[in-house]
Amino acid sequence: MPKSAVRSPVGPRPGKRAGKALRLAEKVLLTVGLFLVVLVAGAYIHRAVMFRAAMKSFNEARREAAKTATQNNAPAPTESSDESAPAVGPAFPDGRASTTASSFRSTAKVPLAILRIPKIHLEVPVLGATDDITLNRGVGQIAGTASPGEKGNIGIAGHRDGFFRNLKDLSRGDVIELETTTSSELYVVDSVLVTGPDDTSVLRPRESQSLTLVTCYPFNFVGPAPRRFIVEASLKK
Repeated sequence: MPKSAVRSPVGPRPGKRAGKALRLAEKVLLTVGLFLVVLVAGAYIHRAVMFRAAMKSFNEARREAAKTATQNNAPAPTESSDESAPAVGPAFPDGRASTTASSFRSTAKVPLAILRIPKIHLEVPVLGATDDITLNRGVGQIAGTASPGEKGNIGIAGHRDGFFRNLKDLSRGDVIELETTTSSELYVVDSVLVTGPDDTSVLRPRESQSLTLVTCYPFNFVGPAPRRFIVEASLKK
């Protein structure tokens, strides 16, 4: 058969098709990467802006409370829980899922308190809920526990990759300050422990005025962490 009778195969060669597929994959991965970068940057910006707004509103409320107390020549009343709030028992916030039971105070503009831990250089507003958006801009009071300024066991939750990332560095004897607009209390760490996600016994009232900090554990776990890291502290006498 003459060579002129042999026809070349129609269509692109396999190597060319593979090259196009590779370039398409590169574009897709680049787009996804850029989207994730923008998403993370947006979360950090949101955290910074809302954090500053919360701190500013707390400082303004504290100055107003001090001014009112001076005018009345009497101590300002301490914060009390909302009587119209639903009665619920203490419960751990479930990872990053929204906690509906504690959301009734999420609309409060002024933080309940400011939590300070000198050892880990932490200063963060304590807010009235433990949903994901709230914990991106502060830490939150756990529903069913005492509010800052009240008597009882005050439960506060935060993300392990957020404001509570250095909670693991605390040990017995470390000092924690909890300041409301009308008072300031110092707590001393009694114990640090790890417990299961459903063990709420650490949130029950203790013999002395107490503070319990809760975050997920292990700290370097990828995805929803299976356990809880607990810091228990008592009011300094």
